Amino acid sequence: MEGKLSLKREVGIMGAMSFIAGTMIGSGIFISPQYVLLAMGSPGASLIIWACCGLVSLLGGLCYAELGTVVPESGGEYIYILRTVGKVVSFMFVFSFVIVMRPASATALALSVAEYVAAPFYSGCPPPELVLKCVAAGGILLLAIINCLSVRLATYIQVASMVVKLLALAVIVLGGIVMLFQGGNQNFHDSFEGTNVGVSSIGIAFYQGLWSFDGWNTLNYLTEELKDPEVNLPRALMIAIFLVTGLYLLVNVSYFAVLTPKELMSSTAVAVTWGNKVLGSWGWIMSVAAALSAFGSLNGTFFSGGRLCYVAAREGHMPDILSMAHVHRLTPSPALIFTTAVSLIVLMMGDFQSIVNYFSFTAWFFYGITLGGLIYLKIKKPDLPRPYSVPIFLPIVVLLVAVFLVLAPIIDQPEIEYLYVTLFILSGALVYVPFIHFKLFPGLFDKVTVFLQLFLEVVPVAKNL
Repeated sequence: MEGKLSLKREVGIMGAMSFIAGTMIGSGIFISPQYVLLAMGSPGASLIIWACCGLVSLLGGLCYAELGTVVPESGGEYIYILRTVGKVVSFMFVFSFVIVMRPASATALALSVAEYVAAPFYSGCPPPELVLKCVAAGGILLLAIINCLSVRLATYIQVASMVVKLLALAVIVLGGIVMLFQGGNQNFHDSFEGTNVGVSSIGIAFYQGLWSFDGWNTLNYLTEELKDPEVNLPRALMIAIFLVTGLYLLVNVSYFAVLTPKELMSSTAVAVTWGNKVLGSWGWIMSVAAALSAFGSLNGTFFSGGRLCYVAAREGHMPDILSMAHVHRLTPSPALIFTTAVSLIVLMMGDFQSIVNYFSFTAWFFYGITLGGLIYLKIKKPDLPRPYSVPIFLPIVVLLVAVFLVLAPIIDQPEIEYLYVTLFILSGALVYVPFIHFKLFPGLFDKVTVFLQLFLEVVPVAKNL
């Protein structure tokens, strides 16, 4: 039966900017700078990497803005790959995304929240792993419930958490300016001394920096819930990414104004170390800010991740139940529940660190395929309606960056783990053939779908174009 309901367009320009900036500003900028410095070896080279990461994210975002207006459907990379490359590759993406990429990202963010929440209760020693996992699981469940109850409430949380993040980053920036005026510029003398110029070092530095920028494509997962997407999608992208890039550069300058490179590289959470040194007894504010920042990023991750499951199910690449929405609340609750369950499984297993390490490798592999699809649409289908368009050289440039990011660590320092990740991505095709193409056990799935549909009070929904 064709659905009569559709998801509401409730996300305006402020909510759109908050979802992008709020998802991007997670725990990364509070933790990652030391890893970028460790890879590059000098403050000057580190700042260049951060600026380049912002530029890559902006160019990628502008390309995705055109894709979001040419293909005005939710689902991000999945729907774009489906419409340009085909069903098998799009299923390989959603298989990798649902099983590895999004749960690993959500779990890492949840554990970041738990680390900062538990730290005040375990002064002088690291919190027990069981406590961290319990707190992380609580955070995951809380946000799952909120996202199932109301799109508007989830949006309010995103806006509020973004305000907290911006205030915290403003404190860091202002503190850094004060320290610079007081003579804290020693790290900027011979700032490129000791720079590592190896291909692998640059690639790893980009991975760490781009992890902090992850989320620039968030709006493309919920295009059908965005008000006036032709206008608000590119506008929100440009404003949010410019804002985040500027803040990240200023925050890194502040870190270098306060901490020596040795202090920065040895810190487990740079913002907290910075806070303890600058704010003294008020240093705990940075712990709270970092926890709230990761919490907001986790909320954005849940919001967009649930939408991808929902869209993939609507296209027949996931169980039908995941394409349905609650009768009254109009939230894709089955997809959100499924995303939550997989994230909790990854959390319980605990051995997710290696998956997180190769998250960027997998993500940029599929970003490259998506950008190739945009180039294909520009060349083969130039007459498609394009409310927003970018010059063809932009997706070509970002595609070349994606190829570099995928190949750089392999060429310079090949590791067997990259082969495992590649084999896992390709294994999606083996799952596709029996369960999607030949539809094995359709009767069993139909019975389960009917039961869950009644139990969860959900119905099929129409596309909101």
